Amino acid sequence: MDNRSTTYITVAAVTVAAGLAAYAVYFDYKRRNDVEFRKKLRKEKKRVEKSVAQSKETESKAATSTLSPESLKEVLANIKKEPLPQSQEEKEAYFMQQVSVGEQLAAQGPVFYLPAASAFFRALRIYPSPVELIVIYEKTIVRPVFELIMALTNLDVSSPSSSLEPSASIVEEETPEEPQDAKDVSPSRSPPSEASSQEWDTVQDRIGAYYDHFPPASTNVSVVSREVSPGQTRHVLVVNKDFAVGDVIYKEFPVVTALDPDLQTTGTHCGHCLRPIEPEMSLQLPKDDSSQNAFELTYCSKACMVNSKKQSHTLLFTLDSPLPAEIPAGPPLPTQNEERHAAQEKFAEYIKRENRSAPLLVARFIARQVAAETQKMVDATNPGAKKAAPTEGDYTDSESETERYALADHIERLRYLEVIPNKEELELFTNVLKTGLPGLEEFITEERHITLTGKMAYNVFGVCFGGGRNDKPAPTQRPEDVEKTRTPYGTQRQIGSALYTVSSYLTHSCQPSARPSFSSGTAEMSIVANKDLKKGDVLTIAYVDVTQHPEESVIDCRRRRRIELARGWRFACTCERCIEEANAMTSEEKQANPEEQTKDESKVEETVKKYAAGTFEGASADGSGDVE
Repeated sequence: MDNRSTTYITVAAVTVAAGLAAYAVYFDYKRRNDVEFRKKLRKEKKRVEKSVAQSKETESKAATSTLSPESLKEVLANIKKEPLPQSQEEKEAYFMQQVSVGEQLAAQGPVFYLPAASAFFRALRIYPSPVELIVIYEKTIVRPVFELIMALTNLDVSSPSSSLEPSASIVEEETPEEPQDAKDVSPSRSPPSEASSQEWDTVQDRIGAYYDHFPPASTNVSVVSREVSPGQTRHVLVVNKDFAVGDVIYKEFPVVTALDPDLQTTGTHCGHCLRPIEPEMSLQLPKDDSSQNAFELTYCSKACMVNSKKQSHTLLFTLDSPLPAEIPAGPPLPTQNEERHAAQEKFAEYIKRENRSAPLLVARFIARQVAAETQKMVDATNPGAKKAAPTEGDYTDSESETERYALADHIERLRYLEVIPNKEELELFTNVLKTGLPGLEEFITEERHITLTGKMAYNVFGVCFGGGRNDKPAPTQRPEDVEKTRTPYGTQRQIGSALYTVSSYLTHSCQPSARPSFSSGTAEMSIVANKDLKKGDVLTIAYVDVTQHPEESVIDCRRRRRIELARGWRFACTCERCIEEANAMTSEEKQANPEEQTKDESKVEETVKKYAAGTFEGASADGSGDVE
């Protein structure tokens, strides 16, 4: 083990931490109040020590031998012959035992790396969210052991009779195979040094891919890697069938939303779906007995109110327990409520003062992950119980339950911009988490907070109804500091912001092939064809207002939109329209309007590169040439 886990923990680790923090509450409650539970813990310690001794004796020989594919297969076969625990209590004890064994063996050196990997693999087999656990493993386990775990996992996934059904379907998501065509770029994953390349290729060919299942088939689009400009490849959206101009290609609900700062507490729009509301249809979030709701919102319906509380509002701005009723946490002390409310009030005041949506979007995203992971714990501890129905009007990533992904899987793959750290914002937010669910704040590092903020800055769309509004206050910040969102109407006409999983892959063009529409009157977004499209065509939209205004010349229009793109997304547009207009300029006009030298400064996370390909050839140091 090393200390990198605290610094380099990923979003997936954050979501697992939420679940573990929730379980810690339950664990501590049982430890303090249940004598039999304490006896089980002492027995478990003795069992761990016995298992370590047995693992040393039975597996040290295999560890010292050459780790050929055949030897790994033999180890896997022996593990799969072992009976798995059945009850939830047995699974919890088994998981704790195997992880503890793995940690102790890994610390004893290379001779015990294979036994250690075997123990960690056993724990992985019964864990309810294997992909999140793999992320934790990669950041906390010495690299040789982690590679052996992945080799065992891949061999198990490749077996037609694999008994690792849950893990197989999810682990496959972490090894993308890009669709092939003349311009597609398909990375190759590096095999373990001990395995033959032929054996690894056979395994790799049989492993599924994240982008094989995402986006869902109902969206009529696929994600592929294409060269978008010389030396730059991107994941882009292409249509899977022909469309005529005006056709709706797909519709998508957002993951998180936020009204513009001037509308957040006015009561004119729903605080969840962003629908314009009339006084008679509004529902204000009920206050608790002490009237301590730090951030009051208005809703258009009871469904929106319930969903808002469930996904984020309860944790962030109320004194209600953020844990499901099935997880006993005990009543909070009065001083705890006071601290929690004070932290929420300070964060709410900061959001209103800063006049930015990003802090609220990031907070709601993290809170939603916490809610999802705690609910997952409830489902895991009650396998026979009926699972909660999907939220009405919510985003979905697959029609098949077994092919769905955690929010961490989606957000991790999105591009982001590097932003300046805001220590005050991070401190206020972590205090909200710490007082709401103690322990969770340890996993929101400055690096993670910066990355999430950068992802919101790059991927969020502006929600705009009927051509937009005219009453948004003029920004007081410097032009380069004003928040930007993807909207062809301009951010001054939007009423709010929203993050979407599929639509985040839409690339910009000043002559776009599609446009976003909010014809439903909510944050549900439709992507509509601007022209006839053929199967395989790339979908593009305008991130900014690309129309030529009456007072503008062609050159003025070009300069305006390119400045907005450089300020908001930090790239110089290379679309056909920009190139044609540049070619039509006279030498005097070119001299008066020099081309920006802005490289594409957006980036992808290192974990995406590792999981997708191991190594990406030709990736540039600044991220401008990244292959996702």
